Amino acid sequence: MNDPNGLVYFKGEYHLFYQYFPGDIVWGPMHWGHAVSRDLVHWKHLPIALYPDSLGYIFSGSVVVDWQNSSGLGQDGEPPLIALFTYHDMAAEKAGKHDFQNQGLAFSNDRGRTWVKYAGNPVLHNPGKYKDFRDPKVMWDQLREQWVMTLAVKDHVEFWGSKDLKKWTLLSQFGQNHGAHGGVWECPDLFPIQVEGTSETRWVLLVSINPGGPNGGSATQYFVGEYDGKNFVPDPGFDADSSLWVDYGRDNYAGVTWSDIPQQDGRRLFIGWMSNWDYAQVVPTASWRSAMTLPRSLKLRKATQRYRLYSQPVQEIQALYGKKAVIGPLAIQDNYNITQTTGLGKGPALLDLEFAWQEGIQPDFGLRLKNPNGEIYRIGFDAKQNQFYSDRRLAGPNTFSRAFGASVHFAPRIETGKTLHLKIVLDHASCELFADEGATTMTEIFFPSGHFTEIELYSDKEPVQLVRGSIRSLNSIWR
Repeated sequence: MNDPNGLVYFKGEYHLFYQYFPGDIVWGPMHWGHAVSRDLVHWKHLPIALYPDSLGYIFSGSVVVDWQNSSGLGQDGEPPLIALFTYHDMAAEKAGKHDFQNQGLAFSNDRGRTWVKYAGNPVLHNPGKYKDFRDPKVMWDQLREQWVMTLAVKDHVEFWGSKDLKKWTLLSQFGQNHGAHGGVWECPDLFPIQVEGTSETRWVLLVSINPGGPNGGSATQYFVGEYDGKNFVPDPGFDADSSLWVDYGRDNYAGVTWSDIPQQDGRRLFIGWMSNWDYAQVVPTASWRSAMTLPRSLKLRKATQRYRLYSQPVQEIQALYGKKAVIGPLAIQDNYNITQTTGLGKGPALLDLEFAWQEGIQPDFGLRLKNPNGEIYRIGFDAKQNQFYSDRRLAGPNTFSRAFGASVHFAPRIETGKTLHLKIVLDHASCELFADEGATTMTEIFFPSGHFTEIELYSDKEPVQLVRGSIRSLNSIWR
């Protein structure tokens, strides 16, 4: 499985559709898999929602609630769920045609349990100028009373408008001279968001890119600006040489946000695919391949003279909380073994740590995971370089891909506070770092030959003070 699709909330359920090939653990004819949750944490698998047909494979897209039945596809006075997705015609692609990606529509009148493809598909035809014409993300523009589709088109996005979700008109395009262009643009998402602590609303545009990420391979960039119902105008600074990233790690891609979150909730909820196209099909797993990140809540704040997205794990993960132990305050000169001291850290865990250091020194510190096989994973901060790093070179087998374990990965520190706060979520094969309240995030996967059974704090060059800290065990979602 790969890209999350069709994220929508309806009648008490969070829907997560996703790119899925049921026939193997490598990429194949794409379907839409389907899962639902009432708490964003515990998920129930439902039958496959959309199958390939004569028009092609079912690529990425979105789902909205058609509250006013503008499509005319609802029944018995109830609003239908409408899915917009990309048809990918493999035969047309192999024949050398340019118009092999088109947009289709499907609808459901039973809370997403079964889906009917619209008889008039495709509802948006590829004009044939670009081969890449895909990943429709649809939203309702309340002010202009229109549906807006954001579509990835090779090296830019196009905005399309509609009154009924079936007939679409081109509004504008954006991006050929903005942001990173190391690869094809994919999986866009446009949404308004209130600047935290103010009454100001800005617009955010997410765009995934493959390759061209800050640490290689696939990643998701974003732009902040204004949208007037037709054109997206980015704030100053979002030129071709400047990009902001949702996540600086190697393994958070194609992420988008949920539609139709109730106003009383008010959150902008996001989830990404936890892998990278550089090696996604060859990672050493036998019965499964790929996962999603934890769901995250996005906020917009102003930092270092720019609006930036901050992200944190959703509060609902508290349902997984197990035993907790307090760590510190203490000085770390070399190593401090958390597992031996607290008895925790032999399985999935959440660490909440705040560090400080004396003015004039530049410590290099962080967490080190170890197992009896001599394998080590490090996630830390280098004060001299003012950057975070993830080092999985020794974290387990990596010869399956030269791109996987060849280097250390880095992320800039955005905040400038005198203390450094780290929230780190560890699973058996992944690490999700949220630094400075989520100003910088890094998601990384690894594949140790045996579970990591020890966690230790380290400071390699200069002493660092752990001002406060805690570790919690996390219960399994599945067991």
